[in-house]
Amino acid sequence: MQNLLDGLKNILEQDERLVVDGKLLKNKIIESALKLDADLIKLLLKSEYIKKHFFQEVDGIFVFDKIKFQKFVSNKAFLSDSYTSFKNKMGLVTENEEYLSESKEVVLAWPYKDCVLEGGMEKEDEKRDEIFYNEILAPDEIDRLLEPKVLTNFKKIDKNGEHKIKEIKKNDNLIIRGNNLLALHSLKKRFAGKVKLIYIDPPYNRDAESFYNDSFHHSSWLVFMKNRLEVSRYLLSPDGFIFIQIDDAQQAYLKVLCDEVFKNNFVNCIAVKSSETSGVKMAHVEKRLPKLKDYILVYRKSEKALLRPIQIEKDFMGKDKDYLKYYSKIIEDLEAQVEDWKIVSITDYCAKKNIEIKSDEDLLNFKLENAERVIYRTNNKSFAGLKFKTPTAEVISASGIKYIWWEGKQMLFLKDYLVEHLADFWSDISTINLNKEGGVDLPAGKKPEELLHRIIKLTTEKNDIILDFFLGSGTTTAVTHKMVRQYIGIEQLDYGENDSVVRLKNVINGDQSGISKSVNWQGGGDFVYAELARWNEEAKEKILKAKSLTELEKLFDELYKRYFLNYNVKTKEFKEKILKEEGFKKLSLDEQKNLFVEMLDMNQMYVNFSERADKKYNLSEIDIKLSEEFYLAK
Repeated sequence: MQNLLDGLKNILEQDERLVVDGKLLKNKIIESALKLDADLIKLLLKSEYIKKHFFQEVDGIFVFDKIKFQKFVSNKAFLSDSYTSFKNKMGLVTENEEYLSESKEVVLAWPYKDCVLEGGMEKEDEKRDEIFYNEILAPDEIDRLLEPKVLTNFKKIDKNGEHKIKEIKKNDNLIIRGNNLLALHSLKKRFAGKVKLIYIDPPYNRDAESFYNDSFHHSSWLVFMKNRLEVSRYLLSPDGFIFIQIDDAQQAYLKVLCDEVFKNNFVNCIAVKSSETSGVKMAHVEKRLPKLKDYILVYRKSEKALLRPIQIEKDFMGKDKDYLKYYSKIIEDLEAQVEDWKIVSITDYCAKKNIEIKSDEDLLNFKLENAERVIYRTNNKSFAGLKFKTPTAEVISASGIKYIWWEGKQMLFLKDYLVEHLADFWSDISTINLNKEGGVDLPAGKKPEELLHRIIKLTTEKNDIILDFFLGSGTTTAVTHKMVRQYIGIEQLDYGENDSVVRLKNVINGDQSGISKSVNWQGGGDFVYAELARWNEEAKEKILKAKSLTELEKLFDELYKRYFLNYNVKTKEFKEKILKEEGFKKLSLDEQKNLFVEMLDMNQMYVNFSERADKKYNLSEIDIKLSEEFYLAK
């Protein structure tokens, strides 16, 4: 028996799909066996010893006995150190009294996998491992899970503080606390086809110190994003855009996913400066070039979506500064007819006007101040051979640009080169002192207000609706508020004194950081705060806050009396037998908590709007009324 166990473990460890962090995944092995996975069967057939035990020869053909294999792998002697064995024993069974993980009827639906409810951690620094292979959600369960949820704890916040509200208005700014996927589906009825701009800064999926930059496996992260992007597209207006900020770790993967979700309506991949050449990143310059950029993937809902072109000032430094030396002439009297213009050198003009030029900087400033009549004369081959009636003429190029042709040469005016159209490389937005913007700080993910200001100017007009469902410290909503647009922000985590709600209060009270001066922000306005009404999510929070097994044991009675457990959990057996086993007591507290959490019905994490009248949820009349207005008002 022992040799067979060791031999089978050695064989299975050769399949990378069945191993995470050096440990075999028992339930993944069983799942692959039940599906008659070809690669698994080929692997098992390599060993005569394994083939002898789990295959039966029929007329020269070897037939895999998946039931025998499943029972063997399910034996607690196989990977007995895994808490999965206790998960099986705690009583998760099918209608046929088979353990859930052993059931031939169980199908793992990859499009939802374990990521429908992931992405909202209980605290900002919580880490996450790829261990949820048993999170089974059938299609009908998904439909129920994604039904609109009751909203609760409504309040309006303005300059005078927080107030109870009596009605929901069409143009209310909204901040919603709760799981962002469920919140997005709850927005569908009211906002489908109405959102002009979505900006998100999702988890970058790199190994870092906080959830905001957490590490998923590629497939899980892509499913996590796919679920949210699909409903995002549904919310966008026909002329709407989505901007997704990401870094090198997932940009290529995300681009392919977005091409599918947004029907190839790709607009741009913008490279934007995300940090400076200083700090920790400079300690490893011998291994890699310092990372200074992020990407912003831009997609549109349809061809109706058009950008609003922006011009930005050129920074005349380095080579650009040298370029200005060619602008050495000036028109003395711009008000005169073109034919009567007198063109002289800037040096002669300044001497004639007693203008003192002591340095190159003085000369540069003079040129910039007089840019509308400082010129550079050049030959233009595209006009070669043309004959004009007069030595001076206005010429329209093939692209529609107007030029002045003066005595055989094209005249370029400096004023036309002080600005340039915004392109897909944004290196001009400062990332310094972002901690001061809005009076809140989020070191791992805060974005400059000027970045959002540019994106919003590029895509929207006043009163358009803007959505951010990875709100973080609230940069998107703060900038949108100052620019007099309507916004919806969704966030599950509460960042305390650095939360988006705190920041918006500062904005309402006249915050002068960020873009405030450029838009002449003086304060004012309001927003409505609400939460998804929690149910099993509340139970999950109690489980995760438990400090010991004793606390978990005391909590168990409340779990099955007050909350929704999976219908196939054998509560009596778990309470009277499993909790008393030495093996269970030796599990780590985190493993014990995982078992308690997995007993919860994942379809009941929040209260469905369709069940708002059920007395067991103890919803207030005002929450029911306001939720009805939110979903049912025309």
